[in-house]
Amino acid sequence: MEALRVEEGADLGSAHRCAGLRTGMEAARVEEGRIWGSAHRCAGPSAGSEAPRCEEGGGSGTRPPAPVATECQSAVSRLARRSPSALLQGMNFASDNWAGASPKIIEALTAGNGGLAPAYGQDELTREAVARLSVLFGRDVGVFTAATGTAANSLALAALCPPYGAVYAHEEAHIVADEGGAPEFITQGARLVGIAGIGGKIDPARFEAVAARAPAGRLPVPAALSLTQATECGTVYRPEEVRALAARARERGLKVHMDGARFPNAVAFLKQESPGLAPADITWKAGVDALSFGLTKTGALMAEVVVLFDPEKAAEIEWRRKRSGQIISKARQIAVQIIAMLEDDHWLELAGHANAMARLLEQGLRAAGHEIAFAVEANEVMAILPRTLIERLRQAGGRFYEWPTGSLAPERRPGPDADLVRLVTSFITRPEEVEAFVRQASA
Repeated sequence: MEALRVEEGADLGSAHRCAGLRTGMEAARVEEGRIWGSAHRCAGPSAGSEAPRCEEGGGSGTRPPAPVATECQSAVSRLARRSPSALLQGMNFASDNWAGASPKIIEALTAGNGGLAPAYGQDELTREAVARLSVLFGRDVGVFTAATGTAANSLALAALCPPYGAVYAHEEAHIVADEGGAPEFITQGARLVGIAGIGGKIDPARFEAVAARAPAGRLPVPAALSLTQATECGTVYRPEEVRALAARARERGLKVHMDGARFPNAVAFLKQESPGLAPADITWKAGVDALSFGLTKTGALMAEVVVLFDPEKAAEIEWRRKRSGQIISKARQIAVQIIAMLEDDHWLELAGHANAMARLLEQGLRAAGHEIAFAVEANEVMAILPRTLIERLRQAGGRFYEWPTGSLAPERRPGPDADLVRLVTSFITRPEEVEAFVRQASA
């Protein structure tokens, strides 16, 4: 087995113990669950430093001079002593995936951890989670858990689209731009077809024009339409928009999938506009056949759900889930997160906070004279900022990403001295972080 290498200059701090070379093993092992290669040496505590440093040394496969065992404090104990404020330091708007889990989720995981329960989703907690999701959507639904959003999207599309089919989606949709071909792999060959649209939304007329170009009797066959809710630009499809696109898809015999990685944020926003809105109004009642219901970005730990509104697809997706390694043995640990999220609308509480922080950030940036590219409807703010300011914000500790400009109208795209940036808030974003970022952006 080829040994993995410690990255050059990687400082593991005081959170590891270098176990050196064990008998019968070629690779040196850094404990605390990480395996590193034989191409490193543990330098031990340097003068004036409490933490050992693993340095690049000796070339690939070279043994350290001698086994070294440096006892250090564990990572868990070290992190436990850090306050939440220290962990959050730094105006972090990189992604809602950077946030941990809601305390309520951690409590639920602990409560559901005791004793024994049948594995692979045959337990009572999983059955309760299915029942609660059926109540939430106002009908019986098929529920299939997955560890990641990419897996959930790919499995849902595999249930709706044959290997010789085409899936239409926005050109900046996560399934098109960020999933490394996973949907094509899990569907065993389906093609993703990107469609342009302002604000991350698919324009019905453009969808119609692209779908009409598919020649009859040739591959791939139009099979599915995928909508992202909320979109990659932080905008939200209204119920009538979903219905209009789903109707166009139905006319051509296509199934409809919804990528709901930020579905909670979309529902929280729409409920502010229409308090009586139910999740069913933007899913199966609007023509959606399958929903990838994301809970991880909202505040869960690896808890994604494929919700099927078409019962005929249930048996097929179960086999695909097994083949893709997404049938989780200790499924109750995902089930307890679903139950905790739905209880007392915790999912909407968390998403609502993230949305509110995004609006606060939008207001501050607008007041500072900066252009906001799209309506802020979920927990993403897309701002056009001067590149000099972007650099200054990063130097001050701000974390965020530049973003593609394809969803902007051509006349609104930034010039050579500016960029479109994405700022994402989460359930742990604090007003103080937003205010600090705005102060830097106003300087």
